[in-house]
Amino acid sequence: MRHSSLQPIFENRYDAGRKLAEKMRDLADNNAVVLAIPNGGVAVAMSVALAIGADFDLVISRKIPLPLSPEGGFGSITDDGTIILDEAMVKHAGLTKQQIDFQVNQVRANVKQRSLLYHKDRRPLSLLNRTVVIVDDGFASGYTMKAAIASIRKRKPACVIAAVPVGPEKVVGEIKLVADRVITCVTGANPEFYVSDYYRAWYDVTDNEVLTCLKEFSLRKRGGGRISLPEKKRGAF
Repeated sequence: MRHSSLQPIFENRYDAGRKLAEKMRDLADNNAVVLAIPNGGVAVAMSVALAIGADFDLVISRKIPLPLSPEGGFGSITDDGTIILDEAMVKHAGLTKQQIDFQVNQVRANVKQRSLLYHKDRRPLSLLNRTVVIVDDGFASGYTMKAAIASIRKRKPACVIAAVPVGPEKVVGEIKLVADRVITCVTGANPEFYVSDYYRAWYDVTDNEVLTCLKEFSLRKRGGGRISLPEKKRGAF
């Protein structure tokens, strides 16, 4: 569903990942790690990782929905238990501690289930002293990214980069305060902002597609498969 007359910039999440990777040429073959926020960020991140020759894994960060308005949220929780709350939203919604705890426990159970499904018996990648790029398909409130960054900081990377194809100016500014670098293809300035408006094909990504992306990356990496970036135009930055 489209919310404005804005013309889409990306065909789909895979296309968005290739375009985003063009902004990361300096990270190519630099021992970087690309971490996707599932579900929507996985296809974007896989394309980035294949283009810059990075390792690829997931950092699960899920929105904590408002009790009576699940499309809205008041924070996020990650697979290591890191919680970032939107205190302004908590106050505005008048949430009690009991309501907060109930919602957090519901999401924590969902995160644990997804972690078991996605990671299975794969060992987590070492992030110590490495450049880590956390990728999603776009910023909405920014809290899933904020929680992911806080979680990854605990694993002592050298640098944490937040990368999305598109995000609203205000949220991009907020993420710049917690990430070492923020990379976007487009920054939206409209008062009403919807990530979906920037994609021609927008749909809910299934668990099966997440698992397929993980498998495809593994197969392509073993086979030396890379996504070739278009040649950089002379004089472009």
